Amino acid sequence: MSKKEIIRCSWCGQDPLYQDYHDQEWGKPVKDDGTLFEFLILESAQAGLSWITILKRREGYRRAYDNFDYRKIAQYTESDVERLMHDEGIIRNRLKVKSSIANARIFMEIQQEFGSFYNYLYSFLPNGEPIINTLENAKEAPVTTSVSDAIAKDLKKRGVKFFGSTICYAYMQAVGMVNDHIAACSFRTA
Repeated sequence: MSKKEIIRCSWCGQDPLYQDYHDQEWGKPVKDDGTLFEFLILESAQAGLSWITILKRREGYRRAYDNFDYRKIAQYTESDVERLMHDEGIIRNRLKVKSSIANARIFMEIQQEFGSFYNYLYSFLPNGEPIINTLENAKEAPVTTSVSDAIAKDLKKRGVKFFGSTICYAYMQAVGMVNDHIAACSFRTA
């Protein structure tokens, strides 16, 4: 009996951390607001950097940011900013650190308005359903769409920082709002 060949999207390469992320998380729909907030923090931290840089620091972020508890993060003070600025487990960019705290507060305001952050995000999707793309190779995936433009624009209007349309589209891919696994990928679910 032969073992079925595993086919992955090319972007994850040979790095075991990247492959595990691709296989277990990327493109799988997330409904939990806590996880949606975690990716909001991580994707915002990525701005100007590679995703693998952030992925390698994910546990550092988890530890430094109270396991991504947005309720706690929204209460952070200037002393927390200073603590984070000295934490080697995260990207120590003062603007990104301060924006992560402000973004937690805005996240909670959106939850109040829409009942959940999930409800807010999915209000932008056609019929409130994930977008399923059929790509032959990863290079066909867009970097922005009209949906990522609309979400990023609305979040910017609300005060969210480090979350432009390109970061927003990467976020949408990460949390399964869009499925960009190539058609032949062994981990494509739809």
